[in-house]
Amino acid sequence: MSATAVHSLWTTAATVADPISKIDAPKIEYGQLSPTLIILGAALIGVLVEAFVPRKSRYYAQVFVSVVALCAAFAAVVALAADGYGTTKAHIAAMGAIAVDGPALFLQGVILLSGLVGLFTFAERRLDPEAHGNRVDSFAAQGASVPGSDSEKAAIKAGFTTTEVFPLLLFAVAGMLVFPSANDLLTLFVALEVFSLPLYLLCALARRKRLLSQEAAVKYFLLGAFASAFTLFGIALLYGYAGSMSYSTISQVVDGSITNINPALADTMGNDALLLIGGAMIVMGLLFKVGAVPFHMWTPDVYQGAPTPVTGFMAAATKVAAFGALLRLLYVVLPGLRWDWRPVMWGVAIITMLGGAIVAITQTDIKRLLAYSSIAHAGFILAGVIATTRDGVSSVLFYLGAYSFVTIGAFAVVTLVRDAGGEATHLSKWAGLGRRSPLVAAVFAVFLLSFAGIPLTAGFAGKFAVFKAAAAGGAAPLVVVGVLSSAIAAFFYIRVIVLMFFSEPRPDGPTVAVPSPLTMATIGVAVAATLVLGVAPQYFLDLANQAGVFVR
Repeated sequence: MSATAVHSLWTTAATVADPISKIDAPKIEYGQLSPTLIILGAALIGVLVEAFVPRKSRYYAQVFVSVVALCAAFAAVVALAADGYGTTKAHIAAMGAIAVDGPALFLQGVILLSGLVGLFTFAERRLDPEAHGNRVDSFAAQGASVPGSDSEKAAIKAGFTTTEVFPLLLFAVAGMLVFPSANDLLTLFVALEVFSLPLYLLCALARRKRLLSQEAAVKYFLLGAFASAFTLFGIALLYGYAGSMSYSTISQVVDGSITNINPALADTMGNDALLLIGGAMIVMGLLFKVGAVPFHMWTPDVYQGAPTPVTGFMAAATKVAAFGALLRLLYVVLPGLRWDWRPVMWGVAIITMLGGAIVAITQTDIKRLLAYSSIAHAGFILAGVIATTRDGVSSVLFYLGAYSFVTIGAFAVVTLVRDAGGEATHLSKWAGLGRRSPLVAAVFAVFLLSFAGIPLTAGFAGKFAVFKAAAAGGAAPLVVVGVLSSAIAAFFYIRVIVLMFFSEPRPDGPTVAVPSPLTMATIGVAVAATLVLGVAPQYFLDLANQAGVFVR
């Protein structure tokens, strides 16, 4: 065939059906996506700061950019909620990719506040003694250098600090903002990777115990990659089942109300095996992020090995984002499968509550103890998820808000108790802390009592709301197991309080470092939130109740 003939074939094809005219311009509601866009923009500015700002000034520039971005993004969330996007104007934005509704805005607000108070612990530079005349933070002087190598020693001597942690934190927050509001499976997966990858890196950057920190990061990365693979495979199967990635289309195929069937997928559409296996795999990936048994194996090792500011931020914000995504998946995509997933979730919730509480009793490291405690809390929150009522959603939202502040506050206190090797995390070293530093021990006791669910703390209000919703939703036996688990958990929380206040201090015991106003602000906000949400929770319960309706 001659060149002219080929050429004429191309031109006639183009004139018969002009593909250019068929492509619709994307319609993006930038105002409604502004919280995420602000954080992403600031993260990119942080990368440019690393490249172009002199090393001496980077720390201050990064802290300034991060704080301004998180405050601006939170203001944007409040403005959207005040404008009615959480209730009357709730809708699907960004061409079906993002839901702007009550649960999304509520959880985004909690994630941004957690990110802000977590950021203060990242920026703390007064806890460690100065090295070669330079103040140091919790992060490695140079993340790329081999632990103990000459290049690491040179970096410490030169006073380097790893300021890349701030843009990494912002990228993680950006992914977490999208995760609970994703309205199609592809957006869900992209958000999952955007917030997971920075966390894998942050876990490896501890200044002390670098090998333990790197081991934690590798474990988290490998197990996280497995969980992501399961999620992606589940997404592929659900696409084969429904012929669409969109949550609303999948739920229509599940309940049989869809009319236009994709001819290419007509053979597999409606195949229940694809639906059940695909749904189970995606839920498995989300339960991994939540830290529910039996997908919890990474939690204690990673919580122990990661730098403590990262552990606090990760423990709070990841749970909030993952439970938001899990709620949306079960309530919006798979409500038609309730009879299939509820019995499985019952089993997961029961073994998570009991497993977390029982194994925590045997722990001798304070960070591992808090890790198993967080596993038990995942079980309590799952009780609210199982309720499948509007009260169930609002109780989970309230619990996540309360839990995130208590957790960040508790890990901020852990950063203060130090000995010659850095943080003193072994429980035996906390003996007599109440006599040596009554204020710090009292604050930590408040957080532990909240975890235990003692009245007049945020933990009690959260547990009461979740258990009440579960009982009303027909899961009364689950509430009985929850109360038993709470009683077991109360034993080891109160054991730590007894250890701090009723044991003799050891002569070679740790000292309590005097923090800068940054960590003081984190602990102060956490204590205030714990007490306010415990003593007068009604306003926040009403707020969560207003936000408890998903847009379909």
